[in-house]
Amino acid sequence: MTKTRHPSVKPRKIPQQSRAEQTVATILEAAARVLESKGMDGLNTNLVAQRAGVSVGTLYQYFPGKDAIIVALSKREHAVFFAEAQGALSQPTGQSALKYMITVSVHQQLRRPLLARALDFEENRPAISKELATCKAPFGELVRQILAHDDIPPQPDIEIAIDDLVAILRAMVDAAGERGEVNRGALESRVGRALFGYLGIVDRQPEKSRARK
Repeated sequence: MTKTRHPSVKPRKIPQQSRAEQTVATILEAAARVLESKGMDGLNTNLVAQRAGVSVGTLYQYFPGKDAIIVALSKREHAVFFAEAQGALSQPTGQSALKYMITVSVHQQLRRPLLARALDFEENRPAISKELATCKAPFGELVRQILAHDDIPPQPDIEIAIDDLVAILRAMVDAAGERGEVNRGALESRVGRALFGYLGIVDRQPEKSRARK
C-alpha cells in the first residue's frame, strides 16, 4: 500500500535578506487576517497570497501548504508573547512577577481573540503540536525562575508545579477566549486567585471595618 503523504509543516526555506523577510511577514499577517475573518475552513494558500499581494508561486517558495503557514504564524505569536513575558523577570518579587506574567498572558489572548482561538485549536493537532514543542519550552523555564523567588512558597515537586501552573493558566485564558470575554481585569483577577491559591499564597486584602452587630 502507498502511504498517504501529508504536506510538511516546516517552511521550504528561511528568508535571508530583509526583502524576503518582509515578504514572509506580509504572508503571515495576511494568513492571520484570513483566519480572523473566515476561520480555518476558509484558509487556503490562494486567498492568503491574494491578501498578501504576492503570487501563489512566491508563497510556495517559503511554505509548502497551509499547515506550514499555521506553524510559522503560531511561532510568530509565541515569540511576541515570550518577549513580553520575559519582563516578569525584572519584577522585584516572585508574586509581582507572577502577576505580570498573568497580565501578559491575558493580553496575548484577548488582543486578537479570533486569531488566538483559531491557533489554539490548530496547536492541538499532533503534527503541529510536535513542531511547536521547542518554542513553548522557554515559558516553562520562565515559570521556574519565578518560583525560585523567596516570597513564593516551596512546592513539593517543582516540575509538577510548573506543569500545573502552565496548564491552569492556559486552560482559564483559553476558556475565556472561547466565551468571548473582553474584561481583562476580571480575567486577570480570576487567574491570579487560581495560581496564587495553588501555590499556597494568601492574597491578604486590607481589613474591612467590622459590620455592626
